[in-house]
Amino acid sequence: MNVVLTILLAVQLLSALAMIGLILVQHGKGADAGAAFGGGGAGSATLFGASGGANFLSRSTALLATVFLACTLALAYFGKQQPVSSGSVLENLPAETAPAAPAQIPDAAPAPAGAAQIPGQ
Repeated sequence: MNVVLTILLAVQLLSALAMIGLILVQHGKGADAGAAFGGGGAGSATLFGASGGANFLSRSTALLATVFLACTLALAYFGKQQPVSSGSVLENLPAETAPAAPAQIPDAAPAPAGAAQIPGQ
């Protein structure tokens, strides 16, 4: 089941990235209005022809959107099938051993006679 979820997630991610790329490549409907005022000099010399690009790109975007939606619904369905723990996340942590007591620092050796004493030692 985990492999299916991983594959669905990968397909969803790739379709989302491809859909973003296709949407960014397409031109908006407002671009046609700009061509009427002299803004579209090389508009007819596109990669897919005059209207073929809009058809191809919009159909590809619709197909990718359908794949994305299907993957989203499948992930939601399979995610619902997995049991949900009602407790805290901290309850699932492995039990740890008690922390070790801090090491005792032995008392320093007495200073030789005539040595200056530093306060706090």
